[in-house]
Amino acid sequence: MKYKDYYETLGVPRSASGDEIKRAYRRLARKFHPDVSKEANAEERFKDIGEAYEVLKDAEKRAAYDQLGSNWKAGQDFRPPPGWQQRGGGGFGAGSDIFSEFFEDLFGRSRAAGARPRPATGEDVRTQLSITLEEAFSGGERVLRIDDPEKGERRIKVKIPKGVTEDQQIRMAGLGRTGMAARPGDLYLSIKLDAHPQFQVEGRDIHLDLPITPWEAALGATVTAPTLSGAVNIKIPPGSQSGKKLKIPNRGLGQKPAGDLIVALQIVVPAADTDAAKALYAQMAEEMDFDPRSDLGV
Repeated sequence: MKYKDYYETLGVPRSASGDEIKRAYRRLARKFHPDVSKEANAEERFKDIGEAYEVLKDAEKRAAYDQLGSNWKAGQDFRPPPGWQQRGGGGFGAGSDIFSEFFEDLFGRSRAAGARPRPATGEDVRTQLSITLEEAFSGGERVLRIDDPEKGERRIKVKIPKGVTEDQQIRMAGLGRTGMAARPGDLYLSIKLDAHPQFQVEGRDIHLDLPITPWEAALGATVTAPTLSGAVNIKIPPGSQSGKKLKIPNRGLGQKPAGDLIVALQIVVPAADTDAAKALYAQMAEEMDFDPRSDLGV
């Protein structure tokens, strides 16, 4: 078999620290990952880089590898000395097609006690995503940063489905962290809704406090109210009181069915800040037989 110089593969000196080895691996893994690299030999280089990192990131494996000395050159015919595994090189186990014959002859073809199998998939990523109520209602796009040991920091574009609700979990297949010789894991987003200056959210329903005048409440009226899909006209029934709730169907969150917009009427009394206004209030007090406290028995 041919000797492999793992330090040369990662482009680091034999004196390199663990952090230097890790940085070199991340840089090369990003460059030669088969999903993104345009290099003709990207897959083979990616496997070589992964094999080198598997040894040099582990203090025990690295020490065993360094026992071979620094006189060997990459590509030279090589056989480990008799009994070399028993002197400290064995017990690491390969069992994956990313490892070469050189690695397996050094560290053993079978899985020894304590050896960990490589995962079939990359690691899932779970994160919280805060979005506006408008994004929840209409959908949208966001760019997220994912820290991936195989590729370094990745920027990915995710689509926010229309109608998502608070604490909803969204699975995005294949957008998690990558694995060596494995498919990527998944990305799971937990939705959080930002506070809105006008609307409040309860489940799929959206609530709005709508100010109206005393005469609109008393006589009835058609008024304009905001919604997340544009302004709508609402009929105020005659004799409405503050706190009365009106429902506008299918103007909330979600789909099939969507929630509703719940409008709570809030009567706003004009200020008596002019002589004319004071005179009008005095006339109302004189002419209208109305006592809102009559039911209190006082």
